Amino acid sequence: MRFLSILLLAPWLLVLCWLYWIWPRSLPRTAGRRSFDLLVLLLAGLATAWAALAGFDSAVLPEPGEFGKVSGSIWQQVLPALWGYGAFAAVIVSALLLRQWWWGRRR
Repeated sequence: MRFLSILLLAPWLLVLCWLYWIWPRSLPRTAGRRSFDLLVLLLAGLATAWAALAGFDSAVLPEPGEFGKVSGSIWQQVLPALWGYGAFAAVIVSALLLRQWWWGRRR
């Protein structure tokens, strides 16, 4: 169950990776830029996995209630998805800004 949140989030993250790879078309497509993009996508994937696992481990499981029922254990899946998506977004947005600054100024 540790990787369920990543598994459910993976299709959306793959779409965002594809968009990062092709956008913007106005920047030059050099070998250096493609290497940078590949490194960023790898780093984003690693940051996502690390943050999701940390979120899973930090989620506090609720104690059984009066009748032995547990409520609120959904946070053990929601929290890793939020942390993982946040780490992914932080890496990608930082890379977008850096990429635009670096390769955009060379035009």
